[in-house]
Amino acid sequence: MAAADKRWNRRLAGADYQALHAWSIEHPEEFWASVWEFGEVRGEMGSTIVIDREKMPGAKWFPEAQLNFAENLLRRRDKSDALVFRGEDKVKGRASYAELYRAVAQTAAALRAMGVVKGDRIAAYLPNVPATVVAMLATASIGAIFSSASPDFGVQGVVDRFGQIEPKVLFACDGYWYNGKAIDCLGKVAEISSRMPSLQRVVVVPYAGNAGGGGDIAAVKHGVLLADFLAPFAGEREIHFERLPFDHPLYIMYSSGTTGVPKCIVHCAGGALLQHLKEHQLQADVKRGDRLFYFTTCGWMMWNWLVSGLASGATLLLYDGSPFVGRGSILFDYADAERMTHFGTSAKFIDAIAKISLKPRQTHKLEQLRAMFSTGSPLVAEGFDYVYANIKPDLQLASISGGTDIISCFVLGNPNGPVYRGEIQCAGLGMAVDVFSDAGQPVRGEKGELVCARSFPVMPIGFWNDPDGAKYHAAYFDRFDNIWCHGDFAERTAHDGFIIYGRSDATLNPGGVRIGTAEIYRQVEKLGEVVESLVIGQDWPAGIGGDVRVVLFVKLREGLGLDEALINRIKQVIKDNTTPRHVPGKILQVSDIPRTKSGKIVELAVRNVVHGAAVKNVEALANPEALDYFRDRAELKS
Repeated sequence: MAAADKRWNRRLAGADYQALHAWSIEHPEEFWASVWEFGEVRGEMGSTIVIDREKMPGAKWFPEAQLNFAENLLRRRDKSDALVFRGEDKVKGRASYAELYRAVAQTAAALRAMGVVKGDRIAAYLPNVPATVVAMLATASIGAIFSSASPDFGVQGVVDRFGQIEPKVLFACDGYWYNGKAIDCLGKVAEISSRMPSLQRVVVVPYAGNAGGGGDIAAVKHGVLLADFLAPFAGEREIHFERLPFDHPLYIMYSSGTTGVPKCIVHCAGGALLQHLKEHQLQADVKRGDRLFYFTTCGWMMWNWLVSGLASGATLLLYDGSPFVGRGSILFDYADAERMTHFGTSAKFIDAIAKISLKPRQTHKLEQLRAMFSTGSPLVAEGFDYVYANIKPDLQLASISGGTDIISCFVLGNPNGPVYRGEIQCAGLGMAVDVFSDAGQPVRGEKGELVCARSFPVMPIGFWNDPDGAKYHAAYFDRFDNIWCHGDFAERTAHDGFIIYGRSDATLNPGGVRIGTAEIYRQVEKLGEVVESLVIGQDWPAGIGGDVRVVLFVKLREGLGLDEALINRIKQVIKDNTTPRHVPGKILQVSDIPRTKSGKIVELAVRNVVHGAAVKNVEALANPEALDYFRDRAELKS
């Protein structure tokens, strides 16, 4: 508020978040310049903030600016913690800001020595370990482009992603820990290196597999151990940061890939930096010295979001492995031990620990914890109840939503605002978020399409290998002209909050009425017998232009079977709390629910299997074998 009142000599029409948000979208030049100044961005802003801001796509932000992303994350060089690491209960590590700077200096020097220059691609096939952060910062310091995937991806999944962008260097792990077991990766790394002719070096990072004990990496084409790669540069202490235009590429991210080869989404350094500074400092209240945690792999954009916390002077708490070590308590143990201030996780994790009646409020102190973030899928109202009753009653619970597409959020938290159960608090500052009807009109208290009606600095530069921008335009701008249509089925509430009901392409349409999948999940997963569920619309009667039949699949607690009594209870709970149209025509038991590597369930893949269509990219799934539970079900033929 002060920035608008003093810096720009404006009197806002109110002293609340809505007034601040209105200023941020009505006067975006003033707002985004204020974010640059408030975030103390290192670089030259220039006098022009945006050209053609009404064009989407087409607006050009900070066209005169020069900056380096890594320079802004490495502005501290003191002895305070920059990174703290836990690899389940197997590995611990810690690095100060000074130590992190030196590690980046050595890695950047090694990359430069082998000819890496701005615009080259550097890929990481790594867990969420400190070496991944170092590799990214070293890449960004040069102006090269960083892209990552987690080591649970199969070979084809990695080649489908990295093969499109032709990286010069691959950082890869020898193995990783999951659920107490060391998973070897050298075989996969060797195959990847043989299938990617662009690679000039594969740097193997010892962590949990063979190479950590001196194992043989001879089968890895162009392979070298990290220590050997860095040895000639052990004395490096300084980094030459390449200052580059605002829209210089920083990251290449990937769509989920469940409907074909993943799209390569290119994000710029300036947009990611400004957006993350805004979200961390203004929407999440991250301050210098705070201890920021997000449970994520390096294949999910929340890793990129987490790492930007260094620009706000926070300590990053990194964790790799299963969150259920110690019956789900390990992350709360970590929170107490490291004085965690911000705890980020998924809605599925909150639901899972609620199902096993975990009560961290009774077993842990959590004294410094003041914010909890949830994303990945909608957090239902009962999830809010659980957090406040069983984790901590006086924290900010911020359900957040955006995605890989913008490497950030459209809707998220307000640390000074109220939290309403089941609702995301607000639209992000500078983001003209709304909900549109099918006719393209804003609606309140009704379900529709989540949109952003004006341009913003963190819009992707475009897609890799999409020279005319046709794929990029089709992904977001075909539905409404000059409007970003995000593909979420949503509602804007009376509180100016938001409810996400699921992906638009997965909504159900029985009798022509649109139903968000999350509306059904919320009711079904209240039942103690149900661990998880997935719902689709089945074309029925098949092949004669019939209606859509709602089909619900449930994964039950171990040892339980789906009988008529439980089926009737599920139907009754859904009917009592929604409408008769929400009640499934069929309810079937499955042993597992397929999901992406980032933990999102894949309704579209299951729908394809049920209808006998191919799933184009099973490599995008964490557990592709689960699709077999949905194939050729006799119950769905009548």
